[in-house]
Formats: sequence, C-alpha cells, structure tokens
Amino acid sequence: MIGFAHPGWLIVAVFVAAACVIAYRVAERQRSSNALLYTNLDFLITAARPRIFPGVFLLCMFALATALLSSALAGPHFIARLPAKDAVVVLCIDTSGSMSSTDVEPTRSEASKNAARAFINKLPDGTKVALVTFASSAIVIQPLSRDRQAALDAVDRIPAPNGATAIGDALMLAGQQLPSRGHRAVVLLTDGVNNRGQDPLEAANALAAQHVPVYTVGIGTNDSGMLIPGTGELAQLDEDALRAIAGSGGGAYARVSDARTLQDALAHLGSSTILERRTIDAALPFALGGGILLVSTLLIGLAAGRFP
Repeated sequence: MIGFAHPGWLIVAVFVAAACVIAYRVAERQRSSNALLYTNLDFLITAARPRIFPGVFLLCMFALATALLSSALAGPHFIARLPAKDAVVVLCIDTSGSMSSTDVEPTRSEASKNAARAFINKLPDGTKVALVTFASSAIVIQPLSRDRQAALDAVDRIPAPNGATAIGDALMLAGQQLPSRGHRAVVLLTDGVNNRGQDPLEAANALAAQHVPVYTVGIGTNDSGMLIPGTGELAQLDEDALRAIAGSGGGAYARVSDARTLQDALAHLGSSTILERRTIDAALPFALGGGILLVSTLLIGLAAGRFP
C-alpha cells in the first residue's frame, strides 16, 4: 500500500510531465519546419519521415523521469508488515496422554515436536521465544531467549505424553513470561479438551486485556475413534473453545489432522505472529529512479542524435 505525505505535489508532477510532452511536440514541429528549408529532395524525405523510435521512446522516458522526480516531493511512503524489533512469543505445547495417539504419524507428540522446530526456525532473527509444556499442570522448559539453538534444544526436552489437559494453566504461565509491553503473542498447540486447572477462556481474556493475541492450533480429529492411551476416553478436540480463545484477543484458530499440515501451520505462525505495520519512506527511491532515468534518457538521446 502506498501513500503520500504531500499529495498536492502529485498535481505538479502531472503538469510537469504534460509540459514535457507539449514541449517535445513543439520541438518536433519545429524540426519538421526546418527540414522544409532544405532543397535536397532525398534529405527532405528522410528528415520529414515520422520516426516512432527513438523520439516517442525518449519522450516517454523523459516524461516518466520528471514525474518520478516531482513525485518524490510528494513524500511517497509504503505501509508494510515487517518483523517487530521487540517481538516476544511463547509457544505452549500439549503433552497430555492423548498426544501419544497415532492418528497423526508417527504420534501427535512427535509431530508436534517437529512442528515446534519448524516454528522456531521460521522466527525472525532477534525474536525472543519461550516454551511452555502442559498436561495436568504447566511448566516452562525454555525461558525467554533470543538463542534459537537453546530453544531447539528445549524441544528435545519436551516431556513424554501423560496426564490431563490444563490449557488455562498453560496460558496463565505463558502470560507470566511476557514483558509488560512490546509486540507479544502466545501460540497454543493442543489436541484435547481442557479438564484441569484454570478456565482457558478466562486466561485468554486476561491476555487480551494486555493486548496479547493467542493463536490456537488444534491437532487431531474428533472422529478418529482413538482412545486416550491408558484410559477409556475418546481423544476429542474442543474446536469451539479454541476458536473462542483465539477470538478473544485477535488471534486465529487452525485445525490440522496430519504431520505435514501441522508443520506448515506452525512454520507460518513462526513467520507471521509478530509482525508490525511500518511506514517506509520511498522519497529517495523515487528521486534516485527519476534521476537515473533522466540521465539515461539524455545519454540515449545524445547517442541517437536527438533530444527529448
């Protein structure tokens, strides 16, 4: 998206470009008039013959160059989404008993570890990341750090699947790792239904009050028919709750049912969760582009024996 700090100069750019076209046309008519003064018929035919190139080409180049130079005075700028310099993100990974299910190969747990590595590798340089795992309770296995290798090493320390699912506790613990300001986000990866500890939506609302979005990723399916290992309970996914958690603070929900999609989803979140809108001044590129084009036009005109 492009904008202009002083759009009035755009009108000047249009008039300058138009003036160049008019001046060129006047010069061309003068050239044709001068050609009629010659008595050599062959030369007259050659001089008076219309030449599209290089005349029109040079005219277009010259008009564009002057338009770019004039537009530079209008203060052109772009609005872009770029990685935030003070970005902080906490990745919360479910390690409850249902994560040992094999509907996502080789298991939900192993697939989530591989996805976590993709997430970390896709984080922009300088981003601080922490890892929280949760089952019946939540623990920090990697404090906030810009050390990407330390975060990758922490993935290898993710506990084996076991226990209940305390989503709310994980969100509360994630919030405690975050600074009081800056660009912050929480990414939650779970395959279950909250059945222990703090209410997840209350925790998400508390994060939303601090302007911290929560991005939720649900792994697995509700119709797999698989039981949580060691129990008689079906492995279920509370998608409505995950949507509500994400929606409370401006995050987003994604559901994945295979390892490849899970890895892609986490990699995308790693590169996009901590972006900020920045205004990029484009006046210098406009001026440089116009200047280079103007010099090129004059050089081509000299080489061709014509001037725009």
